[in-house]
This record gives sequence, structure tokens and C-alpha cells, in this order.
Amino acid sequence: MNPVTYAFGILAALLALVAIVELMRRGTLRERHAVWWFVGGALALILAVFPQALTWAARLVGIALPVNLVFFVAIGLLFLVSLQYGAELTRIEEKMRALAEQTAFNAQRIEELQARLGERDAVDPEDER
Repeated sequence: MNPVTYAFGILAALLALVAIVELMRRGTLRERHAVWWFVGGALALILAVFPQALTWAARLVGIALPVNLVFFVAIGLLFLVSLQYGAELTRIEEKMRALAEQTAFNAQRIEELQARLGERDAVDPEDER
């Protein structure tokens, strides 16, 4: 393997891991969302440091070209990330629907209380005389 390519692979994997950790540190990316990204970055770093591991793993699972294993694993990780975000979106939509219903209920209750208060205020000036 070309030393420049070897160094570039290691540097790219390290930069990806540093970016993930930095996003988590800043609060931009939560830990539960970073898990699959971190797994992908760690796999990339392992393969960058030990490129022969990719050939070994491809032979182990019966894949002729090691690069096809990379694509398969990458697609699998992206599928898991997408599935996780889909589940999170469903949970958030349910919470939002519940909050919208509660807000509508509270708005209706406030209107009823204001109407009662308005009726009472209309009667109060006469009671003070």
C-alpha cells in the first residue's frame, strides 16, 4: 500500500472520530445518535491502521472484492442510522401530537374561564352599590 494512501486513511478516520466527539461535546450531537457514527469511525480507523484486516474479513465471509465489503458495511451502518432516526422521529411526532392536544385543551379552558370572569365582572359593579 502506498504510504500516502495509508496516512490519508488514518488521518481521515481520526478526523471523523474527532468530529463526532466534538459534536457530542458541544451538545450538537447526542450520545444515542452518535453510537452508529462512532462505530463507523472506529471501523474506518481499524481498517486504516490494519488494511490487511479488510482482505481477511472479505475472505472470511466469502466476498471476492474487499471493497464490496466496505460498501456493504457502510450501507448497513447508514441503514441503522436511518432506522434510529426514523424511530426517534416517530417518538417526537407522538409527543408533539400530545402537546398539541394539551395546548388546545388549555386554550379552551382559558377561554371558558375568561368568559366566566367577564360575566362576573359585568355583575360585580352592580353588587358594589
